[in-house]
Amino acid sequence: MSDVVPIRLACLDLAGTTVGDIAMVERAFAEAIATQGIVPGTGAYARAMVHVHRSRGCPKIDVFRGIFPDNEAQAQAANLTFERSYEGALERAGLVPMPGVVEVLDKLRGSGLRLALVTGFSRTTLSRILSVLGWDDKIDLAISPEDAGGRGRPWPDMILHAVLRLGIEDVRQVAVIGDSESDMLSGRRAGASIVAGVMTGVHSRERLLKGGATHILDTIADFPSLILSTDMTTHHIGTPGR
Repeated sequence: MSDVVPIRLACLDLAGTTVGDIAMVERAFAEAIATQGIVPGTGAYARAMVHVHRSRGCPKIDVFRGIFPDNEAQAQAANLTFERSYEGALERAGLVPMPGVVEVLDKLRGSGLRLALVTGFSRTTLSRILSVLGWDDKIDLAISPEDAGGRGRPWPDMILHAVLRLGIEDVRQVAVIGDSESDMLSGRRAGASIVAGVMTGVHSRERLLKGGATHILDTIADFPSLILSTDMTTHHIGTPGR
């Protein structure tokens, strides 16, 4: 008798996974820390941006708390600048979905899966992103850390929030896809059967595997064939990770 549990819910990351706005995010972080006196060309700036890279996928306010660990007011001020900078970039340039992502969403929903977007952006920024993308008819839920009691990745809370909100019976019926180590950690901690790392974002294959990725995909276009299959034993789809 097979012990394979069918997937009922897919939790998908935003930046680097479903939309290609990594450069916009990096610029917004750089502008935010510059307002707090950490400017390009300094050692402090280099250290801060390394922290930003390592912390991708985590709530933005938590990233700034890591940069300004002894000054909550400074972290909050930087976070506010980040949100204004990123939302300004959205207004000017819009967002570009990853190649094939709309078809992926349509195929998954057409197969009866529930879909949740999971992000480290604030609820305010997430609302702007959803407005720009116009994906209201393609997803069931979009979750920010605030929606899950304030704990974002690498905690499992946002995924578990989706499980509860969408009436999923078993956490093993969940598949997660993301481009960061924190995505992988949150998926494994939530008990998801599939935690897929995608190579279109910020972290290397090694970082994704370190976070607990069960599969490595070249792009999100490979996701439907993975989670709609009854055979989940293949641990890589596509070319080797970089």
